[in-house]
Amino acid sequence: MHEVVVAEVSGAGREENHGNYAQQWLQDAHHWTGCVAHGRKSNQRNYSQFHQNWLSPFRLRCDAWISIRWLTRFGCVVAADYKNEAEVGEALKEALDSGLVKREDLFITTKLWNSDHGHVPEACKDSLKKLQLTYLDLYLVHFPVAVRHTGVGNTSSTLDDDGVLDIDTTISLETTWHAMEDLVSSGLVRSIGISNYDIFLTRDCLAYSKIKPAVNQIETHPYFQRESLVKFCQKHGICVTAHTPLGGGAANSEWFGTVSCLDDQVFKGLAEKYKKTAAQIALRWGIQRNTVVIPKSSKVERLKENFQVFDFELSKEDLMLIGNLDKAYRTNQPAVFWGINLYA
Repeated sequence: MHEVVVAEVSGAGREENHGNYAQQWLQDAHHWTGCVAHGRKSNQRNYSQFHQNWLSPFRLRCDAWISIRWLTRFGCVVAADYKNEAEVGEALKEALDSGLVKREDLFITTKLWNSDHGHVPEACKDSLKKLQLTYLDLYLVHFPVAVRHTGVGNTSSTLDDDGVLDIDTTISLETTWHAMEDLVSSGLVRSIGISNYDIFLTRDCLAYSKIKPAVNQIETHPYFQRESLVKFCQKHGICVTAHTPLGGGAANSEWFGTVSCLDDQVFKGLAEKYKKTAAQIALRWGIQRNTVVIPKSSKVERLKENFQVFDFELSKEDLMLIGNLDKAYRTNQPAVFWGINLYA
């Protein structure tokens, strides 16, 4: 579930003007593809553990190197909770020191974890230290909830005596966001955004923000289209990034018992019609609705396949056909680990 996302990205307008940045990112959405290094240990019933990279740090560094070498420019989405910042930082340092890439050709994103809402600057600096960077291109609030702080960099999801996520009710999302804005003012971060925010929370963020969120990274795919949220964000200049554009994979099936839209007969039929894979059809659908899609794969052949979605367009009829598949079906269910449904 954690991502190392590679892309050829234009940096135009991203430093100060968040509206221009979001629009630029949308315009460049067709350049995005992704890769991932992930693994799992059995019987680890914890959301942070589910996201962690259980493969070796060497493997993650190798996957990052493959991504950097395969493309001219490199964008990386990591997170404190994914436990991959230090390893990616080593790969980035080697790439920069060797002259393989320049910092201005990198687009680095990481995320603020739930337990650090009251310690935003410290958490950001901790991530920068691990990534061996002086600034981030984008910093996201991972989830719209503050939980009990257990130390900067410690992303365990603490549960109370009833086995329910220990939510901190003393820190508002507005307070967190203003601390995020201060990171931009201090030069530690160039752009800030949100993740897993619904319409109500996104609307509130727009109301109290001095710097509006550049991005809302959400789960959205043909079985979970969230058209109202997508259109609301786009109307207000917020780039929508789909972190699960293919409807989840084997990990979601194993942990949450969910199914992928790629197995749907409609996608199999469209794949045959367009001479593409079901995944390419799903990615093309996401692109044509003006969302940024960040599929995850550590395999070079899959990276290449993910890029081969720009030589065709889905017809209006087929877009409507996929539109009719919406089941409001969320595949990522953190309630399994947290004992509470934050989306209720």
